Amino acid sequence: MSTDTQVPGGSERDSADLARFGYKQELKRSLGLFSSFAVAFSYISPSTGIFTLFALGLTTIGGVFIWTWPVVALGQFIVALNFAEVSSHYPVAGSVFQWTKYLANRHYSWFNGWIYLFAGILTVTAVVATLPLALIPALNGLGWHSLNATSLHTQLVVALITLAVITILNIYGVRLVALINNTGVVFEILGMFVFALVLLAFHNHQGIHVVTNSAGLPVNGSTFLAAMFMSLFVIYGFDTASTLSEETKDPRRAAPKAVLYSVIGAFIIGGVFLLGTLIAIPNMNTAIKNSWGPANIIQANFSSAFATIYLLVVSAAIFVCCLSILAATIRLCFGMSRDNQLPVSGVLSKVFPGLHTPVWACIVVAALSAIPFIQYSGAATIAIAATGMIYLSYFLGNIVIMRARARGWPRTSAPFKLGRWGILVNIVALVYGGAMLINFAWPRAASNPKPNQTNGLLNFHIDFLNKIPILWTVVTFIVLVGIIYYLIAGRRKAFAPVTTPPEDDPVLQQPAGGAEAAA
Repeated sequence: MSTDTQVPGGSERDSADLARFGYKQELKRSLGLFSSFAVAFSYISPSTGIFTLFALGLTTIGGVFIWTWPVVALGQFIVALNFAEVSSHYPVAGSVFQWTKYLANRHYSWFNGWIYLFAGILTVTAVVATLPLALIPALNGLGWHSLNATSLHTQLVVALITLAVITILNIYGVRLVALINNTGVVFEILGMFVFALVLLAFHNHQGIHVVTNSAGLPVNGSTFLAAMFMSLFVIYGFDTASTLSEETKDPRRAAPKAVLYSVIGAFIIGGVFLLGTLIAIPNMNTAIKNSWGPANIIQANFSSAFATIYLLVVSAAIFVCCLSILAATIRLCFGMSRDNQLPVSGVLSKVFPGLHTPVWACIVVAALSAIPFIQYSGAATIAIAATGMIYLSYFLGNIVIMRARARGWPRTSAPFKLGRWGILVNIVALVYGGAMLINFAWPRAASNPKPNQTNGLLNFHIDFLNKIPILWTVVTFIVLVGIIYYLIAGRRKAFAPVTTPPEDDPVLQQPAGGAEAAA
């Protein structure tokens, strides 16, 4: 990969390119290809998702659940190919919201952006709630034995402290975030890979046949789809490289590469780690019975000192994942506010000159991410709604891109292009995304439980809501709030003019009436 260097005059060229989309360069353009890749890889963060939901896959179909990893990775890589081409055409902050803005109409892009915004907010919550699962056992190993890793109260305190710290770091600028993030990614890649090799070489309790060992659990279409949830929770967020396009050097070339590299890197590193972790399980039946996660397996194989070092490395990886997800969600909030599409948009879109960051967007996104902690039900429960909504926004984005392709888009060339393969890639992405949405929405205790199936962890205090699957309730609530706001105020707001550079494809968006038509 290239370093964070660029030819003289590159920054001016990128700023001029952004101006042709109607936007002024306000964010600091300081990310190169590696930094862009690192931010996207950190959002995916194999260690984070695996620590969150490893137990779900293991207790559903045993070691066989590792086969969900390549299936999901391939599906998401196809989606990433589609997004990479679009990001090469539209290098502006906001990812899915921006793409649908250029390729669909105002109403559609607003709702897709609204859903994606709250999906990002919930993902921030889920990931900061994951950090305690690795950090608390690590602190125990350092002598802080008063911390109880299974206590939801302790996990909540650590999660809230994490949220406050990453908010402050994001306020102080993307360059600081990138510096921490790049270091963390190196540690995550080396740490996960090296430790996985150590497990494979010196702690092989199960043998390679563990990948076909279900420990007596039934393996069929239904259980395999449920076990996929861990892999589905891990491999998304690759579009973060596109979301930070306005802070990336030469984004038309760098962002598509970073999108694809992040998926490939996560697949390789995560796959090796999963295999090493499964092979190192001392007793499969015990691990399934007690819902073991990676922390339990590490502690069962290594000395206290060695296990503590590894858990600290994983904790660092999860921390930078938190940083990246918050950064991406803040940029989406900023992008929508700059187009006057959110409540108090003028405040949320304000960039503080000295910091080059939208400070109020940072604070508001963090505050909204803290709301689910009012009744903390664990990282896995929060991840259900976060992941389902991300895939919904991806699917809605792919529909618009497919519609644009049917109308002849793209007619002009961009640095990254699929050419005649574009329509086929888009169709496969839609089929895969639609199938996964059905999988997410399917009511089952393992991946979309009702609150009354969570052993008291979640209680909406309304009887009929406690009998409805969690994902259904969360999506319905967020969509209804969005509809109410949009009907009362959103549709009356002036919509920013949608323009593209003269040599690019013309805007496919159709006026939706009202303020937009006036604009």
